Amino acid sequence: EVQLQASGGGLVQAGGSLRLSCAVSGISFDDYAIGWFRQAPGKEREGVSCISVAYGRIYYADSVKGRFTISSDNAKNTIYLQMDGLKPEDTAVYFCAAGPYFLGADWHWLSKYDFWGQGTQVTVSS
Repeated sequence: EVQLQASGGGLVQAGGSLRLSCAVSGISFDDYAIGWFRQAPGKEREGVSCISVAYGRIYYADSVKGRFTISSDNAKNTIYLQMDGLKPEDTAVYFCAAGPYFLGADWHWLSKYDFWGQGTQVTVSS
């Protein structure tokens, strides 16, 4: 059974930091890339970042470049999203998802992902 468990959300003031974790089981980072997505109230879900360990690629949305850092701990089968310099517009439910390791430029397309975890709420106060 494939499971992706997102955690680490919370309430933080603008300018603060949070680290999200996505614990993955049932699949290998050799075969799958892991993406982070977010969905704010009344808005569509959007891609935030993606890492393909097997492909050696990392991708970021323009809105988070320079503030967010995605990384992997292969021994723990966990993907992290370090979020620094948080802004109120980063407030959303954050999801992790698994898609083919060769996603490339399509990394932000929701339809490319096969497995999804539950979300974790991130709230940034001004």
